[in-house]
Amino acid sequence: MTKPRVCIFSTCLVDLLFPNVGQAMVEVLERLGCETFLPTKQVCCGQPTYNSGYAAGSMKTFKNEIDALASVDADYIVGPSGSCVFMIKEYEAILKDDPVYGPKAKQVADKIYEFSQFIYRVLGIVDCGAELDAKATVHRSCHMTRLIGERTAPFVLLDHVKGLNRIPLKNVQLCCGFGGTFSAKHPELSDSMVDEKVQNIIDTEAEVLIGTEQSCLMNIAGRMNRLGHPIRVMHIAEVLNHQVDVNRIKYLADVDEAVVPANGEGVF
Repeated sequence: MTKPRVCIFSTCLVDLLFPNVGQAMVEVLERLGCETFLPTKQVCCGQPTYNSGYAAGSMKTFKNEIDALASVDADYIVGPSGSCVFMIKEYEAILKDDPVYGPKAKQVADKIYEFSQFIYRVLGIVDCGAELDAKATVHRSCHMTRLIGERTAPFVLLDHVKGLNRIPLKNVQLCCGFGGTFSAKHPELSDSMVDEKVQNIIDTEAEVLIGTEQSCLMNIAGRMNRLGHPIRVMHIAEVLNHQVDVNRIKYLADVDEAVVPANGEGVF
């Protein structure tokens, strides 16, 4: 059987603040039968500048990222952050009138998936064989749920992690207040939003906060630390790569479970 060829889309915050996430992604995907590739020309998806109104100035960044991701003859492109993944998807509409990069942007957009979404919906895996003996709660990414439309894949995979006691998070659908440049432009409003998120996390009495978006985790963890409420923060890739027993890896085809719809976890 031919191994799926996966191009790893490495986001800025993975490299700078969460260096273990990229390695965890690669180890999980290769354990699940994928062949992985990491293009070295990647820099940034261009979302911060584009969302700040610098559309023309972002084009060079967009094109560099397209060239980097398209340099690998991959079946799929997989990234650890829903917001960055969606930015790549937006390239198709942004560059639709470009005779050279329009087709390239569509090709890249059609191949890209968020990490947990890819494992569950493309590879068809429900149990990665991981184990984490902890009480945890999960912050849900706004971009992943509202824009990519995936609300449930991370929760299904986490609920199959041996020993993990997942505590539902009150108002899981609410933003943590980061929003990229939003937190810099509207600090008072951002602080209020993250304070509400932090209080809801504290109320769960969880030992671990799990997320799919590094920027959210950075924002929440930073606020909790400043308020004197340290908590272990883990990206889902790190959880799914923790104390793995390969004999426990299961595909949906191997279990008596229906595929959970993408919009099945909570509101919005």
